[in-house]
Amino acid sequence: MHCPSAQLCPGGAALAAVKHLSSRDNPRLKQLRRWAANGRARREDGVILLDGLHLITSLQAAAGSIQEVIVSESGARKAEIADWLAGNAQSDIVVIPDPLFAEIAVTETPSGILAVAVVPLPLSPIDNDRDCVVLDGIQDPGNVGTLLRTAAAAGIRQAVLSPGCADAWAPKTLRAGQGAQFELAVYENCDLLATLAAYRGTSIVTRLDAASSLYETPLEGPLAWVFGSEGQGVSAPVRAAASLGVFIPMPGRTESLNVAAAAAVCLFEVVRRRRS
Repeated sequence: MHCPSAQLCPGGAALAAVKHLSSRDNPRLKQLRRWAANGRARREDGVILLDGLHLITSLQAAAGSIQEVIVSESGARKAEIADWLAGNAQSDIVVIPDPLFAEIAVTETPSGILAVAVVPLPLSPIDNDRDCVVLDGIQDPGNVGTLLRTAAAAGIRQAVLSPGCADAWAPKTLRAGQGAQFELAVYENCDLLATLAAYRGTSIVTRLDAASSLYETPLEGPLAWVFGSEGQGVSAPVRAAASLGVFIPMPGRTESLNVAAAAAVCLFEVVRRRRS
């Protein structure tokens, strides 16, 4: 049996860490509204907002640290959320009325649970002898998140982003990534020319005017896959710095693929070859 929000409990005992807030003027809620509305404020404070249990449990699985959990009154009555709360009694948990939760929500249809965590910064420099994805000016959060998710699924463990890319830790990017960010070392605001110059493997850029097909190009050793912005593609200087250019054969009338789709084709071609 799940306890109502006023008596959240594991096995009938009240959760000691649960607090109830109901005032819009509470300083904690003011801070949460600021973070929910302002990406710069989140970046300055080094925090991320995780909407929903999937992102929260993905962070936990990666040994990430949750600072605070905010639950709506209706969310606390959901069986899945109540079970998680009962198993995480040590967390700092705040229960607030639904109208106040809507003010701090980062999605149009809030899940009922939101967590605050510290941005998981990489623990070491870029490994120049391992596979990676390099993102050049990809501005759409959905594309960045989907691409990071694809990279993680393909077994890649590091991603290098240029200054023009969407914030890898913004709520929209996190939703698109579905927890992939916690499986990767994410390096943001990087000098891509310096990154490619230091890389000891082969850097590959997809380009329509390349002479070699993806399927005919040797894909051996560590690979750095370079993907560019939705409209302009990879910038000319970065394109010139890459070791190879390849094109993806497209027998249909479509001239190009969405960047996240192109990345999936390339990365899983590598998976296919390495498995065979």
